[in-house]
Amino acid sequence: MKLTVLGCSGGIGSGRHTTSLLVDDDVLIDAGSGLTTLDFEQLLKIDHVFLTHAHLDHVLGLPLLLDSVGDLRGTPVTVHALPEVLQVLATHLFNWHLWPDFRVIPSAESPWLRFEPLDFGQTFTLAGRSFRPLPANHVVPACGLHLSTAAGSLVFSGDTTHSDAFVAALNAIPDLRHLIIETSFENERADVARASRHHWPDSLAAELGMLSVGPEIWITHLKPGNEVAIMEELREAASGWGVEALIQGQVIEL
Repeated sequence: MKLTVLGCSGGIGSGRHTTSLLVDDDVLIDAGSGLTTLDFEQLLKIDHVFLTHAHLDHVLGLPLLLDSVGDLRGTPVTVHALPEVLQVLATHLFNWHLWPDFRVIPSAESPWLRFEPLDFGQTFTLAGRSFRPLPANHVVPACGLHLSTAAGSLVFSGDTTHSDAFVAALNAIPDLRHLIIETSFENERADVARASRHHWPDSLAAELGMLSVGPEIWITHLKPGNEVAIMEELREAASGWGVEALIQGQVIEL
């Protein structure tokens, strides 16, 4: 399995793109502005999209993907997410006001878009790759994702602050090789992080200290302009973990 980072920033500007990760060439994890870096032929190959939550920076590329390639596909793009997330998309995005409802275009029998609920405790397996939602602690219904292959596991936290359930889930994955986890603000902005349920360096360091597994740690969702300061604080607070910032264009292989 190959995971390519299309976007991993907490915002936009100066080459920054918001969260979207490409698994091999046919699966997306989140559909932020990073999705727009794919060329047309690559867009045509996307069959499945797994969403961690419905915030705009994680879904904004989805309607444009469907509008661009829907009529050229023989099957719908399937979006997998928590039922609450799919309800938000149906009510506020694919609602004929903000964007057409591609679940009934060109017809309900042959749509360009299909929703597939993915509840906690469920696993979706596709060509030897398994996708399983993990608990997260955000201001809206959200999950992380556990990607499992015969070669090992990778976990993406999505947007979250500390979660005992998330830590327990990580500790139950003995072959966890990579953890992509967010840290959005510096320590001096911990009040903003708490209110919006994001990590800051000290909170992530405390969470890492609870782990009994030892994956490589990749930091995502750094706020634009503050990346260097956040990473400096993280390296001090979580010394010994070798934390590194995720980089757009980076490839992680399992």
